[in-house]
Amino acid sequence: MATMSSAAEQLDSQRAPAVGAPVLFLLRFEGLAVAALSALLYARTGANWWLFAALWLAPDLSMLGYLAGPRWGMSTYNAIHSYVTPITLALAALLLHSTGLLPIALIWVNHIGVDRLLGYGLKYAAGFGFTHLGTPRRRG
Repeated sequence: MATMSSAAEQLDSQRAPAVGAPVLFLLRFEGLAVAALSALLYARTGANWWLFAALWLAPDLSMLGYLAGPRWGMSTYNAIHSYVTPITLALAALLLHSTGLLPIALIWVNHIGVDRLLGYGLKYAAGFGFTHLGTPRRRG
């Protein structure tokens, strides 16, 4: 019975867009704002831009979770592509006066912001392309 319910939920999520056009625009604009602000703050830290370039794609290593299956992939990807962890790292860096951690947190936040701007959202277990920003066919 649980399998039929899950399949029905997947079918419903494929029929209806996850997000309407005005909301999708707002979420993408929010990603742009976050990316711009995090880049500006990164520049103010005085950290090396080579570090920025070297670490910018590091959060995408979380996609390796998909090697263990869609649920693991979804969980690892979403844990790394949520703002909660890098913002917690940034707050810890500020509280501990750690000049090394803050740039890493800002790179991480920037990566997530750019992902949202480009339409890459948090994943559902239905598959990698099913996100809170829509399905592959409906992404605009």
